[in-house]
Amino acid sequence: MALTGLQIFKLLPKTNCKKCGMPTCLAFAMQLAQKKAALDSCPYVSEEARQQLAAAAQPPMRLVKFGPERKLQVGGETVMFRHEEKFHNPTILAVTVSDTLSGGELNKRIESIKALEFERVGTRIKVQAAAVVNESGSADSFAAAAAAVAESGGLALILLAGSPDAAAAACAKTTGAAPLLGTTTSENAEAMAKIAAEHQCPLVAAAATAEELADLSEKIKAAGVEDIVLSPQAGDLGGRLRDITLIRAAALKKTFRPLGYPVLTEVGRIEKDPDRQAAAAAALICKYSSIVVIDDTRPQAVLPLLTAVMNVFSDPQKPVQVEPKVYTIGEPDENSPLMFTTNFSLTYYTVEADVEASRIASYVLVVDTEGTSVLTAYSGDKLSEKTVADAMAKANAEQLVKHRKLIIPGYVAVMSGKLEEATNWQVMVGPRESAMIPKYLQEVWK
Repeated sequence: MALTGLQIFKLLPKTNCKKCGMPTCLAFAMQLAQKKAALDSCPYVSEEARQQLAAAAQPPMRLVKFGPERKLQVGGETVMFRHEEKFHNPTILAVTVSDTLSGGELNKRIESIKALEFERVGTRIKVQAAAVVNESGSADSFAAAAAAVAESGGLALILLAGSPDAAAAACAKTTGAAPLLGTTTSENAEAMAKIAAEHQCPLVAAAATAEELADLSEKIKAAGVEDIVLSPQAGDLGGRLRDITLIRAAALKKTFRPLGYPVLTEVGRIEKDPDRQAAAAAALICKYSSIVVIDDTRPQAVLPLLTAVMNVFSDPQKPVQVEPKVYTIGEPDENSPLMFTTNFSLTYYTVEADVEASRIASYVLVVDTEGTSVLTAYSGDKLSEKTVADAMAKANAEQLVKHRKLIIPGYVAVMSGKLEEATNWQVMVGPRESAMIPKYLQEVWK
C-alpha cells in the first residue's frame, strides 16, 4: 500500500540538507508521496529505507509487456475511474486465428487481421495482436499457425493452448516474438511456468473465480514467473464484468498483490453471435479488460471497438488536438475561400471532410483554442477576434488570398463586427453545422 508523506518522512535521514532541492526532508517526503519527486534525489537515504520505499512505491497493478521488442504493454493502471486521473495503457484488441487453418486459408486470416487499420481524427488505430487458438489439439498444428503469424510481421502474438506440449512447441517456433502465453490453470501451472521462464514469456492464468485466480497467480509467481495476465472464466458477460471489477478494486483500493495484474477476456467464450460478441467486447473495453480477444474480422464491427478504446483511454484533461496552422484542402490559390475553425481534432476533421465534399479547393485556418470546440472556446474566452486576428497574422493570411474575405463558423456570428475591425477583412458568416459547408461553398461563396 502506498505510504503517506509522514510515513515516508520517518524513513528519511532528517538532515534537511536541501540537496534534494527541497527546503526540508518533510517537504521532500510530501513530494515523494505525490510521486512528484524521485528517491534518488536524496543522497543520504539508507539502503534499508530505500528497499522499504521501493516496495511501497511498486504500482498496485503490474505492467506486463509482450510482442516484438515488447512494444505492447498492459496493466500499470492506478485509478478505478478515468476522471480521477486517466487510464494509461489502452486495451489491446486481438483477433483469433484457429490452428485448424493452414496454407492459403491461414494466410488469408492473418492478412484480414492485419488489414484492420483505420484513421480516426488524424490517428491510426488498429488491431495489434492475433490470438492463436489450439482448436486442433495438435502441438504441431499449433506451432505452425503461431509461426505463420510471427513470420507475417506486424502483429503481437497471444498463444492460447491448454496443453503444455503445444505451448512449448509454439514458443520454440516463435523465438524473439515474446508471445503472451496461455492458458495456465491450477492443473498445468508448474509445466506452463517452466515454459514461460525458459522463453521469458508472460503467462495467462485462467480460473473460474477471482479467489481461484489469486491462488493461481501466487502459485505461478512462486514458480519464478512475475509477469502474469489474469483471465476470469465466469460463464456469462455479467459474471466476467463482476469479476474483472472485483479484481481491479482489490488491486487498486486494497493493494491486494495476488490480483494486481491486467486482465484478458476471450469474448468468443461468452458470445457466439458476431453482433452480440461486438457488444460484449465494447462493454469489456469500457470496464477494465486489458486485452479483449474477438473472433470477428468485419471492419464494421472492429472500427467501433477501436474507437471505444481511443475514447476511453484519451486523457480527459487533455483534448485531442491538431496543430494550429493553415491547412490546404485540394490545391487552393489566391482566389480560394479562407475559413477558420478550432484545433479540437473532431471539429477540424469534420470540417475537413465537408470541405473536401464540396470539391472546392480551400484554406482552413486552425486557431489554437487548447483543443476545445467552437462554442466551448468562445464561451470560455479562448476564441475571440484577437485570437483569430493573431492566428491570421501568424499564418500570413494576406499572402494566401487577395480577396480579403474570411468565412467564420455560424455559431460565432456575434463576433463578426469586432473581427472586421480587428483585421480590416470582410467577414462572411458561414453555416452553423459543418454538414452545410458544401452547399455554402457551392452556392454562397461563388
